This record gives sequence, C-alpha cells and structure tokens, in this order.
Amino acid sequence: MAAPTMKERQACWGARDEYWKCLDENTDDASQCKKLRSSFESSCPQQWVKYFDKRRDFLKFKEEFEAGKSQPLKRTAKS
Repeated sequence: MAAPTMKERQACWGARDEYWKCLDENTDDASQCKKLRSSFESSCPQQWVKYFDKRRDFLKFKEEFEAGKSQPLKRTAKS
C-alpha cells in the first residue's frame, strides 16, 4: 500500500472530523450519521478507520473518566 498523498490525508481527516461532529451532535447515535460514515470509510485506508474508531472510544472514555463519570474496570484474580 502506498502512503496517502497530502490531499488524500486531508480528505480523510476532513471526513473523519465531519463524522465525529455528527456523532457528537447526535449523542453517538451512528444511525444518524450513516452517510458521513460511508464517506469516512471511503476516504481513509481501512487501517486508519480502525485506528480512528479506537482513538475516539479512548478519547470519550478519558473525557468521562476525568469528569468522574466512569471508573476503570476492576480485574479479579483468577484462582
């Protein structure tokens, strides 16, 4: 796979930003953002889509954790 050009990267990031904005405006209801999701997936390499999805989940968790709304998972010892 060749590295994306600057224009391709900018198109990808723009599509990602529009999709994320839609999710923010619709309380993470992905069904309201299907067209933007399709644009995001078609504008970005699949590996980037996976990375950005995980990145958004992490950033949302971090935001909630810092606000005291979420707690880390407790691990139990296996016997």
